[in-house]
Amino acid sequence: MQLNFFSENKSRVFRVAELNFAIKQLLESSIPLLWVRGEISNFVKAASGHYYFLLKDDHAQVRCVMFRHKNQLLKEPISSGQQVEVLAVATLYEQRGEFQLTVEQLRPAGLGLLYEQFARLKLLLESQGLFAPERKRVLPYFPKCIGIITSPQAAALRDVLATLRARLPTVPVVLYPTPVQGPGSEGKIALALATANQRLECDVLILCRGGGSIEDLWAFNEEIVAREIAASKIPIISGVGHETDFTIADFVADERAPTPTAAAQRVVPDRHALLRVLHDQAQHLQRSLRNRLQNAMQSLDYLQRRLVHPAQQLQRLAIQLDQLQQRMQRAFAYRHQQQYWRWQSLSQRMVKTMRVTQAQRLVRLDNAGQHLILLDPTKVLSRGYSMVQDTNGGVVTDAEKLAIGEELRITFAKGWAKGKVKERGR
Repeated sequence: MQLNFFSENKSRVFRVAELNFAIKQLLESSIPLLWVRGEISNFVKAASGHYYFLLKDDHAQVRCVMFRHKNQLLKEPISSGQQVEVLAVATLYEQRGEFQLTVEQLRPAGLGLLYEQFARLKLLLESQGLFAPERKRVLPYFPKCIGIITSPQAAALRDVLATLRARLPTVPVVLYPTPVQGPGSEGKIALALATANQRLECDVLILCRGGGSIEDLWAFNEEIVAREIAASKIPIISGVGHETDFTIADFVADERAPTPTAAAQRVVPDRHALLRVLHDQAQHLQRSLRNRLQNAMQSLDYLQRRLVHPAQQLQRLAIQLDQLQQRMQRAFAYRHQQQYWRWQSLSQRMVKTMRVTQAQRLVRLDNAGQHLILLDPTKVLSRGYSMVQDTNGGVVTDAEKLAIGEELRITFAKGWAKGKVKERGR
């Protein structure tokens, strides 16, 4: 509803309920959800569970209501006299026409500023890489010495010591005492961190304290503590407050534990779990050794059955030697017999070949003899032929080549004669 609603209806006469409803609508639509700071006064918790109180300062006051479903979310009880900040809706209680705030959230005064400081420092350190996962170091599994940075009077220290004693009582513990809340506590915490790093007598540090309000834990949100944690040469686990509490120290530390007890559980292994693991490993080793022993015994029995007395071994080798000798003799005799048979066969083939060759040569010789007989000039001469030779001894076969008066030698089958050419013809 806008203001012009009234100007448009200025001649109309409103009932009170209508007016209050219109003003309520105007307030809720015009004024956004906002934070208001003041002191609680006249606090009343109704039978319904709703809270009613006044929020005032030095100059004014305003009625407030916080319904049960909202005030059940508060971590701490509230009472008159507390300085608080409320996130509320401005409205009008129509039945009485009273202006009031309907409270959605409530926190101690100053928390808003603290949250802003927390957010600014967190953003700054994160941009500088102090929260980077790659710079986080792994805590040692079996620490040789554990350092604890906390107040000697803190209940968290008793919880941490009891947890360490129950899990691994043999590990040495060094306490670096320091206040963990109050003015100047952040500088003393940073000094304790620096002292632990100067001594280097521990290989892991537990930075811890119990739960509390944001103001109680604020020392762990200071930049000087965060810088000292980041500069530490020793791995640090942070166990500050309860599981829902987060501090700047948690983000910078190498590891965060939800509680101090959880931090102690993280830095040392549980001896009972280790004993169970050792027991299981011992049983596994016993089974393995038993199995190996049984396998070795079976192998020994097998080898023992195969084991032969040296005399028997020599006798067996002698028998094998005789068998090899006999085989060699038989092989030699067989090869000798085969060689003899090959030589015998070769000899027979050679004799046969020579005889055939000789017969063939005799036949050829006989044929050649017959040819020689046929070609023998005496045989031709004996049949009445004669051979005429000139003075040079050449055989005359052509009469025309003879000259008249040329002397000739005439050979007969028996004897020879000389003559002269008187005439010639064809």
